[in-house]
Amino acid sequence: MENFAVFVPRLLPQQEYLAPGHRACIGCGEALAMRLVAKALGRNVIVSNATGCMEIISTPYPTTSWRVPWIHTLFENASAVAAGIEAAVRIQNEKGTRKNTPKVVAMGGDGATFDIGLQSLSGAWERGHDFLYVCYDNEAYMNTGIQRSSATPFGAATTTSPAGKVSIGQTTAKKNMPAIAVAHDIPYVATACPSYPFDLMEKVSKAVATRGPSYLHVLSPCPTGWRHGGDISVKMGRLAVETGAFPLFEVVNGKYRLTMDFPKLRPVKDYLTPQGRFRHLPKDEVERIQQGVIREYEKLKKKAEA
Repeated sequence: MENFAVFVPRLLPQQEYLAPGHRACIGCGEALAMRLVAKALGRNVIVSNATGCMEIISTPYPTTSWRVPWIHTLFENASAVAAGIEAAVRIQNEKGTRKNTPKVVAMGGDGATFDIGLQSLSGAWERGHDFLYVCYDNEAYMNTGIQRSSATPFGAATTTSPAGKVSIGQTTAKKNMPAIAVAHDIPYVATACPSYPFDLMEKVSKAVATRGPSYLHVLSPCPTGWRHGGDISVKMGRLAVETGAFPLFEVVNGKYRLTMDFPKLRPVKDYLTPQGRFRHLPKDEVERIQQGVIREYEKLKKKAEA
């Protein structure tokens, strides 16, 4: 049975700060995640958005779906731009030239976070800039043709890690980006998924209320790249959590806490089977993935119990 202790009964805000009419694929879990993040952030925010799926679909010139101040940045510098905005806001506050203090948020996909933008993100964390970074993780470079990233899980087939007679697909494990964030000793790190909207929105609220750097890692099911139906994106997110493939937790000042736990995890094959990118895997490789999930989940539980 699921643990719902983290959820507080409430109504979602009616205001939409990400307008409908964008160009996301049908069933895009990332667009749903971004809509929920925008709801939780509210109006008083400045967003620095790296190139990627969410930038492409939300700002086809000359229109935009954003109803808040928004800046398009390159893959590599969303964090540097956010750090500059945060510094400018802080200086204006010190001079008394601002009447309010907007939240500053940087956003990027796994390519802009795990790979291309990691240098500027690490630097911003090391310097202690007060902004939230949100990673929308769909586990590959989806907007440029489904190429592998360091977020691509073992065994997944992509256009640059194709499965075939001489390859099983992706041959390395997914980079543990939340652990990298924790290693920077920042005050708030959390994972989330749009399939659990209240958990996601509560973590956004906690992150922006935290003084200093904060990081939110959001698993975003992608029907196009994961090769599943657009009508089961929410189900795919729940299966990722229920199998332990993507645990939901937060780390507050170094203290781990599982925000969703289960007496028994579902078999990981329940999560892998609906996805075309894993359908080539033989049973022994599925079992290998299963053992890895159990091993990592047990490590996480021990940290949470410490």
